[in-house]
Amino acid sequence: MKLRVLVVDDDFRVAKLHADAIDTLADCEAIGQARSATDALRLARAQRPDLVLLDEYLPDAPGTTLIGRLGAPCIMITSANDPGTVRRAFGAGAVNYILKPFPIEVLADRVTAYARSWATLTGPRPVDQTQIDHAYAVLHSGDLSAAKGRSQETTALVRDILIAARGSVTAAQVADDAGISRGTAQRYLADLAKTGRVTLTLHYGSTGRPEHHYTWLH
Repeated sequence: MKLRVLVVDDDFRVAKLHADAIDTLADCEAIGQARSATDALRLARAQRPDLVLLDEYLPDAPGTTLIGRLGAPCIMITSANDPGTVRRAFGAGAVNYILKPFPIEVLADRVTAYARSWATLTGPRPVDQTQIDHAYAVLHSGDLSAAKGRSQETTALVRDILIAARGSVTAAQVADDAGISRGTAQRYLADLAKTGRVTLTLHYGSTGRPEHHYTWLH
């Protein structure tokens, strides 16, 4: 089942760019483009999207006033960088906030992360706290970008291994799972630890030499 995305932006060129980017993602599709708050509400009622990409600067109302009225979670995509707007967006329930301008890969990463999180919470069966924590971690996994000189693909691969582990792992385990050298795994793990999304702990074995363990923070 594809994630159905509504794009709301008053600039038709930007809206098309974002819609085209969504259509290139696996399991995602752009179902419409709105140029105003009025259009956004009309299309949301008609199309019932799973996610809305929402600009703040619309001709008839601020985008933040629509959060909670569109019937779907919203990712803000806007040049509005004042703290008040950001606070209003998150206070109203926005699931992410992307400042313009940005590389289109940022949008792809965050929508893909949302789609993966959304997929973990589908189905009729009740979920437990571990599943909820996992979905939350996956939702924000797209917020990370590769450090300078690092591969975005390898960063994402190491990140996904950490999330899937649901506990601590060693660099050797990550290296085996990712098919990379232990030294490479250590460098990417160190990068992720610097972002504050991964914790590093030392475990002492029988030899007395500590082993580094890495845990993805929920």
